[in-house]
Amino acid sequence: MTGEIWVLGATGRVGRQAVERLQKAGAEVVAVGRDRERLTRVHPDARVVTGSLDEVCARLATEAPTVVVNTVGPFAVTAPRVARACPPGTHYVDVSNESDSFELLHGMDRDGAATGRTLVSGAGFGVLATEGILLHLLADGDKPSRVRVDALASVAIEPGALGEALAASIVRELLDGGREVRQGRMAHARVGGAAERLTTPDGDVVTTASLGSGELFAAWQVSGAPSVIGASALAPANPVVRAAMPAIGGVLRLPGVADFATRRLAGVRTATTKERPRPSSWGRARVEWPSGRVREGWLRTGEGMTFTVGAVTEVAQRLAKDEGRPGAFTPAGLFGPEVALAAGAEFVVTD
Repeated sequence: MTGEIWVLGATGRVGRQAVERLQKAGAEVVAVGRDRERLTRVHPDARVVTGSLDEVCARLATEAPTVVVNTVGPFAVTAPRVARACPPGTHYVDVSNESDSFELLHGMDRDGAATGRTLVSGAGFGVLATEGILLHLLADGDKPSRVRVDALASVAIEPGALGEALAASIVRELLDGGREVRQGRMAHARVGGAAERLTTPDGDVVTTASLGSGELFAAWQVSGAPSVIGASALAPANPVVRAAMPAIGGVLRLPGVADFATRRLAGVRTATTKERPRPSSWGRARVEWPSGRVREGWLRTGEGMTFTVGAVTEVAQRLAKDEGRPGAFTPAGLFGPEVALAAGAEFVVTD
C-alpha cells in the first residue's frame, strides 16, 4: 500500500475541491484526469496521473493506492469498472446518485468482503442527507412499514460548461425512468410521481417528486421497509412535464440519440455565477411503523455541492484509516448517521 488517495475527475467541481480539502487535512493525494496541463495548473502541489479510464484502471491495479475517490460519471459505467480495478485492500468511494450504479456496486459486496475492500456508493448530498436523517429517526431499531425521503438541494451554479460527466449522469437518469419500492421489491414508477409540497423548517416551500435515484436505493437498504419513495426537488413536478417524461425516455432509447443528447447537454454553458436559491439544503425523512406511529425529521446543511465535498472526503479519510469494513455500503449504512454531522450537517427533528 502507498498510503495515497487517488481522486478521479480532479479538475471537476467536486474533484477539484476534494483534492484541496484532502491536502489541507494532510493526506497524500494524487489528482487523476485526462488533461495533464489542466491537472498541473489546477493542482500544482499534487502528483498527477493522466490517461483514459482504461489506462487509469490499469495503473490502479499495479500502484494499489489506499483509497480511490471516483467523481466521474456516468457512474453506472465508471463505478463497476473502477471498483473492479482496485486490487485487494484498496478501498473505493464515489459520489454517485444513479440507481443503476448502486445496484451494480452492491452486487460486488461478496467480492469486496473476500478481498478486503470497502466499496462505498453515494457519498454526496442526496444520499447521505436523506439516509442520515432516516437512520437518526430509526435509532430505536424497529422496522418501519413505510418510508419517504426527500432531497432538497440548494446549489450555486459555477460559470462554464455543464461537462460530459454530469450530462451523461442526467441522461442516464432519464433513460432509467422512475422507481419506487413496493411490497419489498424495486418497481418501475412514473418520473415525477408522488409530488408533495413541503415547507422546510426555514419556511421555504418546495415541491418534490419521485425520481428513483440513489436516495431511494439507500433508504431501502438502511430501513428494510417494504414501501419506500425517494423524492427530489430536482424531479419534474409540473404535470405537463411529468406526462412527457415517458416519451422523452423513449426517444432517448433510439439508436444514437442518448449520445447526441449527452454531447449537446455537456456543451451547455453558464456565463456567470448563480447564487444558491435558498440558504440551506435539506434532507427530509418521514417514517411510518405498523403500529401507526409516525416520525418526521430534517437534516440541514449549506450549499449542496459543498456538503458533497465534505461527505466524500470524510468517507475517504475514514477508509484511509481502515475504519470501514469489507463489503459494499452506502456512507451512513457503513459509518452511521453521525458521518453526516462530520460532513457538515445538523439534525432537525420536528415530530
